Amino acid sequence: MHNNRRTVLHVDDDPLLTQMVAKRLEKHGFEVVSVNNALDVMDEIVRHQYRLVLLDVDMPHKSGLQLLDEIKNLDSGIQVIMLTGLVNVTTVMETHRLGAEACLFKPIDDIEPLVRIIDESFRKIDRWWNSLNDLMQRRQEEELGCQEPVTV
Repeated sequence: MHNNRRTVLHVDDDPLLTQMVAKRLEKHGFEVVSVNNALDVMDEIVRHQYRLVLLDVDMPHKSGLQLLDEIKNLDSGIQVIMLTGLVNVTTVMETHRLGAEACLFKPIDDIEPLVRIIDESFRKIDRWWNSLNDLMQRRQEEELGCQEPVTV
């Protein structure tokens, strides 16, 4: 698992685009891992337990919408941000219906909106982890409170 909480998996069939986006996001403190084959994505997510995925909509072999559905079925807590050159209402509505955090349009001339969405997605991940840790701590405290004191 990538322990750096700011690791992003970027999936796009265009290696030049993933390289360009990686360079721009790395300047903002993100670690970016690129995958250019849609068929490799699910194994990569399971193997490295990514929490945030940038995902192209239109790819050969498997669409980003199919992958989004698979990712959310695997783990609904994985944050997915869709990137697309398909500028239409149907695409945007479908990405949101399937659970994407956002849908941005390519080309990505201004990286700032993407950076803001990624930052907010990581804050959302942190809130979920904090809630989960709080729940685990409360359960441990309840278990300790229910145990009978040990007498010597």
